[in-house]
Amino acid sequence: MGWWKTPTFRIYITFHKKKCTYIEPFLGGGAVLFSYQPKRAIINDYNFELMNVYSMIKKYPEELIQILELHRINNSEDYYYEIRSYDRDESYKKMPLIEKAARIIYLNKTCYNGLYRVNTSGQFNSPYGKYKNPNIVNAPVIRAISKYFNENDVVLMCGDYKDALAKARKGNFVYLDPPYMPISTSSNFTGYTERGFGYEQQKELKHECDKLRDKGVRFVQSNSDCPEIRELYSEYTIVTVQAKRSVNSNPTKRGEITEVLIYE
Repeated sequence: MGWWKTPTFRIYITFHKKKCTYIEPFLGGGAVLFSYQPKRAIINDYNFELMNVYSMIKKYPEELIQILELHRINNSEDYYYEIRSYDRDESYKKMPLIEKAARIIYLNKTCYNGLYRVNTSGQFNSPYGKYKNPNIVNAPVIRAISKYFNENDVVLMCGDYKDALAKARKGNFVYLDPPYMPISTSSNFTGYTERGFGYEQQKELKHECDKLRDKGVRFVQSNSDCPEIRELYSEYTIVTVQAKRSVNSNPTKRGEITEVLIYE
């Protein structure tokens, strides 16, 4: 069971009982959003490729499924690296958005450990995963997400998380799942975006959390369990939770790790 389904977190999912807006400025895989499926939501991520995937799922689910089926048929190590190389070419900018979305889903389903990672130029650089039967075309999930987006008031944004937070009003609920504070020298190697998110950015986020509190906006943030984060949020309630992680260069270090939930 995900930690967001535990009693500690359920207490703060107030949008279940109130007609308020759920806001998630660092959407990522959207596990919390899709677990609770609030009727009114504002979702955002700085990663254009990711938000384009969600946009295409909302608008063109069947077309997306058809393109993914072609990727499934052609899947191989050579094919993977050919598709991965597209964003190294200037012509990639002109690729139709639906094809870009299918490309990212294909790469995510077939890359090593499903690790979304880009280099400093913003180019996808995870290696091929060599899976026997990757689930490249998950049509039921694509259709279910499209149905949820279209049958509810869900606003999709792509940009700075502060722009999404600016829309928060008293009574809203915000879930913050930022790039975590690195806790090892190798943590920065797996970059989610080319901009990075270090300690200075963590301090900026803390300031934004203070602004939410001052406006009467309830929030929960998840982050690394490390001294820097605990010190930053010492005036807030900090709860330790266990989370599963399947990505690590050392297989013995995969599994449950300690994280923190931060709220007032």
